[in-house]
Amino acid sequence: MMIDCHHPVSIKDRLMFFYNFLQSPRQVGSITPSSRALAKQMMKPIDWSQAHTIVELGAGTGIFTTWIEQMKRPEATLVSFEKENKMREKLEQQFPNVLFHEDAVDLTRVLGEAGLDKADCIVSGLPFANFPQELRDQIMDEVYAALKPGGVFVTFQYSLQMKKQLSSVFENMTVKLVPLNLPPAFVYVCRKGHE
Repeated sequence: MMIDCHHPVSIKDRLMFFYNFLQSPRQVGSITPSSRALAKQMMKPIDWSQAHTIVELGAGTGIFTTWIEQMKRPEATLVSFEKENKMREKLEQQFPNVLFHEDAVDLTRVLGEAGLDKADCIVSGLPFANFPQELRDQIMDEVYAALKPGGVFVTFQYSLQMKKQLSSVFENMTVKLVPLNLPPAFVYVCRKGHE
């Protein structure tokens, strides 16, 4: 299934993203939203025909949310986390069928309370390099616990800083450079082993 998502980022979205970066650079992590080339690479490892429960961490302005909404099956559920209130409120209006929450540390609790199965895939735009190690560990524990056996965790970073931690958590991990992004990004594809 090849979907060509044209989600041009508006000037307003870019300015909001930049403003939020200036307000809290540790949370936002970049001065500009992700590129189309990066979004395509992030969506590639997911088996959309099998994905029932999909999780997004760090939705930002909704670039990945748009792609996920267009690629997932109608009956699949998307649960998305965004800590920044204004961004999350805007996304809630834009995507009324998505379940939005604030904190990725609550991931397993949120899925349980929503009566959802473990996640088939988790897509993350969180700037892990900006987080203290304790928070990284907490989120990684949540991600691993929330994924079903054989599930995939896809994240991007602007460095290889997370490579060691991700390879210690996941049984299978690959990294691919996406040069057509500002700045160029590394996409990590991590699979949970079958228990």
